[in-house]
Amino acid sequence: MKPFAYLSAPDTATALRTIADSEDVKFLAGGTNLVDLMREGIEHPATVVDITRLPLTGIEELPDGTLRVGALVTNSRLAADPLIRTRYPVLAQAILLGASAQLRNMATVGGNLLQRTRCMYFYDETSACNKRAPGSGCDAIGGFSRGSAVLGASEHCIATHPSDMAVALVMLDAVVEVESVRGIRRIPVADFHALPGDTPHIETVLAADELITAVELPPVPVAAHSRYRKVRDRASYAFALVSVAAALAVEDGVVTEVRLALGGVATKPWRATEAERALLDRPATEEAFQRAAEAELGAAVGGPQNIFKIELAQRTIVATLRQLTDGSAA
Repeated sequence: MKPFAYLSAPDTATALRTIADSEDVKFLAGGTNLVDLMREGIEHPATVVDITRLPLTGIEELPDGTLRVGALVTNSRLAADPLIRTRYPVLAQAILLGASAQLRNMATVGGNLLQRTRCMYFYDETSACNKRAPGSGCDAIGGFSRGSAVLGASEHCIATHPSDMAVALVMLDAVVEVESVRGIRRIPVADFHALPGDTPHIETVLAADELITAVELPPVPVAAHSRYRKVRDRASYAFALVSVAAALAVEDGVVTEVRLALGGVATKPWRATEAERALLDRPATEEAFQRAAEAELGAAVGGPQNIFKIELAQRTIVATLRQLTDGSAA
């Protein structure tokens, strides 16, 4: 591991000044991804700023019903919070399916949003990877690509985004609050992660001098009736081949509100807007669920090794919606 300077920030102002005044600085919270990347030689910051002492560990209900979650709230605490479990069960389920208890006890909300892909070529320094070394190429294209993306990919990168939590947050229209010495700005989670295009190494819209300080969950009544379904190679905390976050409201057999997001199939947490449009104000039937799933995956592109994900994603969407109708879809 490359030598680096270490600073424990006593307050947010100090952390922000440090990253504004220095080059090649990384914030350290739980460290469940950053430390691994430093050990692998993928990340090699000159300075690491420990932010675990900052007052960003609260979960607060705002007057309008929004839940404000501090960026340093651990995944374990968030999943166990009574308001999260009752108002946003999809989020609690996504977190619990995302990692082991040991990792959940360390991993933070802010860090979860910033975790990097688990593509094998990204971790292999002998392979070409535009995320790790811009302009070097993408060995996943034409290589072992079983876990790669079928949505949102480009000729420069087909790596999937690994987060389960972020899929649920996209479905819930959550907002990320970020801060720098220039001030505060708020970014919808749906806009926070970038598609690879021709710059796969630029993974979010977060500026180099910005710190995630909170995530806000707006009141979403339909989210009380939501599910997270994850399909993976093994039950013991593998990354998703396909995952679906869904919330559904049905009145008199007709879909009156629906929210869908996908994980494991795209280069970023994927809001399934085509499927939502296909379902809204339509009968809540198995046939309608299938048509909606086909509409969402209509633009998907897979190679010989990962094309199975397209049908698997469709089946997972249908199964999740069926579960939300208590199996009553005709």
